[in-house]
Amino acid sequence: MKRLCTAGALALLLLPTQLPWWIDGLGAAPIPAGALRVLRGTVGRRATLASLLDGTLSRAGVQRLVETARPVHDLARLSIGHPFGLALGPDGLIWAFTYGIDELRTLRVSRRGQALAAEVVSHEYETGVASVTGVIDSSLFAAVNAAGEDDQLALDLADIFAWEVDFNTDLRKGDGFRVAVEKLFLEGRFRRYGRLFAAELTRGNRVFRAVRFEGARGVGYYAPDGSSLRKAFLRSPLKFSRITSRFSLARFHPLLHETLPHLGVDYAAPTGTPVVATADGVVTRAGWDGGYGQAVRLRHANGFTTLYGHLVRIDVRTGQRVGQGTRIGAVGMTGLATGPHLDYRMTRNGAFVDPLRVVSPPAEPIPTEERAAFVATSARHLALLGSGAGPTLTATNP
Repeated sequence: MKRLCTAGALALLLLPTQLPWWIDGLGAAPIPAGALRVLRGTVGRRATLASLLDGTLSRAGVQRLVETARPVHDLARLSIGHPFGLALGPDGLIWAFTYGIDELRTLRVSRRGQALAAEVVSHEYETGVASVTGVIDSSLFAAVNAAGEDDQLALDLADIFAWEVDFNTDLRKGDGFRVAVEKLFLEGRFRRYGRLFAAELTRGNRVFRAVRFEGARGVGYYAPDGSSLRKAFLRSPLKFSRITSRFSLARFHPLLHETLPHLGVDYAAPTGTPVVATADGVVTRAGWDGGYGQAVRLRHANGFTTLYGHLVRIDVRTGQRVGQGTRIGAVGMTGLATGPHLDYRMTRNGAFVDPLRVVSPPAEPIPTEERAAFVATSARHLALLGSGAGPTLTATNP
């Protein structure tokens, strides 16, 4: 979208592009007393610099802009959705041009006498650690939003506790959470979450705690005693949904109209909801599978297999190795299904087992040689959770 307007020098400095204009203080010539014409917007699909500035800047002016910027950034490579701005002086010549390369870098071309000069201005995040608390009323998403936070924080919490808690079935009204999370700001505005240092999830009488630790194995989350939160199987192949049918030896089938065993768990979710592998494994089947419709079967260690049925799309192929959490398809209603849902089944040594009752062995704990470092890190990170009285913000302490 284009918008051409006339603005004074002060107004130009205050135009709300997503990244700063950096007009002043970087060696540019003084802003003229006359009015500046300003064009601002974001890069659209298949847009080029010439198309963005068409009718505002001549082809020769566009070419001059490209050649000036070339030593520091190639303007032939524009990214969809990135902001740009152009200011023309009273003489119709370029006074300043900016393009947001990414969130931390801005290309700035400015008039210096009769010449143009280009530079990439780098910005730095301001960081702090927030202690956030919430109480479940209807869902984790709603509780996170009620605490003034974005949905991403709920997703991050679900990722950390995915081996301990099934967020589709285990949470109840009155359960709660606390989290110490790094927040990243630009020019005083929140941009995104950084590291999640510690988290606590209360479910009924049980309290789960997680601590971030970066050791020889990389970054992972552990309980305060050093045991890994990661287990062989995730509690659910969907992050958020609801169970409509549980494992049963006698269930009335809604389509066949007879009582039959239902040897799996049905999760209701919108069509297209991502389905992930609950454990590392090998794809033994990916395609049409009778009443299961489009389905994926995986073979895992220790005699386990899992099946994911009624998919609308399959994202893996037979013979492929997949890791735990890998997207293997999307929820649909293919095969014998009355609505969009996932039929999730598990066998061990050829016999069906209830996925909700399988006790999954944990991964390796903190190594002995890293125990002292973990204990110190754990104490520091758990202290960041605060008292649970409400959100706080302190400077980041790596």
